[in-house]
Amino acid sequence: MEYEIGADEAVSTVVVRAVSAVEVRDPLSLRPLVEILDPDALDTLFGARTDGTPRPGGRLTFVYGKCRVTVDNGEYLTLHPLDSRSRNERGPGATEGSNR
Repeated sequence: MEYEIGADEAVSTVVVRAVSAVEVRDPLSLRPLVEILDPDALDTLFGARTDGTPRPGGRLTFVYGKCRVTVDNGEYLTLHPLDSRSRNERGPGATEGSNR
């Protein structure tokens, strides 16, 4: 699933809504995003600077629910459902890129 994040949408909110849609679950039934990463930090990472100018580039990939979530430049969200085998190999809540 791919989604273009609107300028007026918080990245953290879009992540929760998108994962719940892919998993066909109520957003409130998902594990709280704050248990995976700080939603405020996610929004700040991809939000505008304090002077209103956009932040350049950036990509973050992490596992949330049964999906690999990738946020590109705060503009695009890509979800890849994980099969049970690949999720078990990486572990729940594993992130990419932070230890490389």
